Amino acid sequence: MSYKVTLIPGDGIGPEVAQAARQCLEATGIRFEWEEVIAGSLAIKEFGTPLPEYVLKSVRKNRIALKGPIITPIGTGFRSVNVALRQELNLFACLRPAKSIPGVKSSYSNIDLVIVRENTEDLYAGIEFEEGKEETIQLINILQKLQPKKIRKCSAISIKPISVTATERIMKFAFEYALKNKREKVTAVHKANIMKFSDGLFLSIARKIAKQYAGKIEFSDCLVDNLSMQLVKNPEDFDVLVLPNLYGDIISDLCAGLIGGLGIAPGANIGNGIACFEAVHGSAPKYSGLNKVNPTAMILSGVLMLRYLGEEKAAVRLEEATRQVIAQGKFVTYDLKERRDDPTAVGTREMAEAICERLR
Repeated sequence: MSYKVTLIPGDGIGPEVAQAARQCLEATGIRFEWEEVIAGSLAIKEFGTPLPEYVLKSVRKNRIALKGPIITPIGTGFRSVNVALRQELNLFACLRPAKSIPGVKSSYSNIDLVIVRENTEDLYAGIEFEEGKEETIQLINILQKLQPKKIRKCSAISIKPISVTATERIMKFAFEYALKNKREKVTAVHKANIMKFSDGLFLSIARKIAKQYAGKIEFSDCLVDNLSMQLVKNPEDFDVLVLPNLYGDIISDLCAGLIGGLGIAPGANIGNGIACFEAVHGSAPKYSGLNKVNPTAMILSGVLMLRYLGEEKAAVRLEEATRQVIAQGKFVTYDLKERRDDPTAVGTREMAEAICERLR
């Protein structure tokens, strides 16, 4: 049996880490048929858009994708391809495990957290109104009539939708994940003390869904600002965290910091019978083509893909091989060495090959 997988190499370092992950996945002995498509800056040159329709068609057909990082311009330019993919394919759950790996420099040694992030709404829904535009002024005038708080005419506006439907869906996903993976606790993260209607709805739905799992999974809730402090002080108090879109993005990076950085942080975006697996880190274009960057996050995203496919034995083997190579510290990239200028550091390809050797 073989699995048909859409491969999106991405921008910057994307093609290098995607190739490393592909090589390691194939070394497990699981057979794949890769359908390679392009998105991001390269797609703009060829198709005039960063997310061509044929990319979406490929993922809808194959139902699974492995994606390298794609650049998102800051402040100007095209909107995030990553967000657009999740919205277009209704990949409503973003899964980002954060687990300590021996050999990775960190102030912590026993982190084992899972971030479950709602992917389709909140401020990342992209409902924005630009400062000075006629429709923005119209919106401000309407809002001034509906409520008493003043909004400056020179404001830009972003809309934060939080729905019953999406919140129920992500809460059930988080609790079911906890059950399936023998996790003990789910914590809903919010700011309901200030945003009483949007985050308040998120919290009320969380409490309702938690009752369905009473006696099976422990439930708690936490303000997002307090969580940020508690994760630094007492990360062992938490297990599975479920968050709205924006908080989930920020907190998942915080948790990556607890384990040593984004270079070892994998991710998955999952919908109903469809999924896309990608590293949490960005495209780092200044390192493009240098065979220098750490492929671990992308390889561990491949581990998540194997687990999604039900190939648990292969997933365990690949994860263990990766952890062993890092723990040994010999065939690793510069960022995994004791000193970043260590001349014995290897490149992306060489580290991937060392992992593959442990699988053969």
